[in-house]
Amino acid sequence: MSYLRTIRTALLWSAACAICAPSLCAQETSPPEDAKPAVTAPAVRSARKPAAQSDEHRFWDKTNDWLFAGVAASRTLDYFSTLNMRRRGRQEILLTNDVVDNHAAFATIEAAGTATSIGVSYLFHRYGHHKLERWTSIVHIGLASTGDIRNYCLKTFHRLPATTSP
Repeated sequence: MSYLRTIRTALLWSAACAICAPSLCAQETSPPEDAKPAVTAPAVRSARKPAAQSDEHRFWDKTNDWLFAGVAASRTLDYFSTLNMRRRGRQEILLTNDVVDNHAAFATIEAAGTATSIGVSYLFHRYGHHKLERWTSIVHIGLASTGDIRNYCLKTFHRLPATTSP
């Protein structure tokens, strides 16, 4: 059963990547080498910097503070929902059960997930991708919350009593 679930997850990820692949092609075909422009004008660079864009902001602004708090809250809820799921006899899908049952290691993994999300947001911010900076946290909150809801919605696994033959 676990093997089938792993295959299903891998196929779902493959399908999502295949759907997104055509939109990721950013390269254009180069013009033929013998086609030369009729007039070439030297590029003039302006000494003035362009006006500040409306989406530029400080990294630790109020919006990011709330988004990072949301990421931390959803990861904390993931920690507790996964432990609850394990206590009810269910198996963890993404990590091994030994890691989840080691509470200190599992808490460290959840904290590292939060820190990684903030780090990726900072990289997007640093290189001027401010919308992606925000969307990183929004998607992280959404995915983690979906996993939390799933963990709480799973039915408790009841073991069948061992039958002894007379």
